[in-house]
Amino acid sequence: MKNVTDPFLSLGFWPSAGSFGLNTDILATNPINLSVVLGVLVFFGKGVCASCLLSDLLDNRKQRILKTIRNSEELRGGALEQLEKARDRLRKIEIEADQFRVNGYSEIEREKLNLINSTYKTLEQLENYKNETIHFEQQRAINQVRQRVFQQALQGALGTLNSCLNNELHLRTISTNIGMFGTMKEITG
Repeated sequence: MKNVTDPFLSLGFWPSAGSFGLNTDILATNPINLSVVLGVLVFFGKGVCASCLLSDLLDNRKQRILKTIRNSEELRGGALEQLEKARDRLRKIEIEADQFRVNGYSEIEREKLNLINSTYKTLEQLENYKNETIHFEQQRAINQVRQRVFQQALQGALGTLNSCLNNELHLRTISTNIGMFGTMKEITG
């Protein structure tokens, strides 16, 4: 690969520029081109002053800059108005969020209290059912004991009566009871 600095280093190959002098070659110095440009400017620029052109250009530029500044100010004003509206919406949304948060917390507290009250009522009902069941079972046990005691007493009495009564005593007891029954019938009748 050829080094890029090689042409600059080998100054020996460059021809010398020569001496300073006046170039009289008309085509090389472009006086024709310069005279044509000046002629066109003079011909088309009659009645137009350079300072007027410059003043008009500067006025146009100034008007465009002022128009751009006015547009920028209008856009800035619109942006500030939109910013204020957005801030107002943000404040409203923050207030609503706070209300939702407070309402949510109070709703949670209400639900918690309702659940606690419901649980207490359920426990109270279960306690009542338990007490009723205990009372019922106690009554049933008492009734069973009474029946057993009554059956045993009745069996004991029947055993005593059967062992003490004979046929004659039995017939006399029946006739006495029939007599008492007849007397009671006459009194009530």
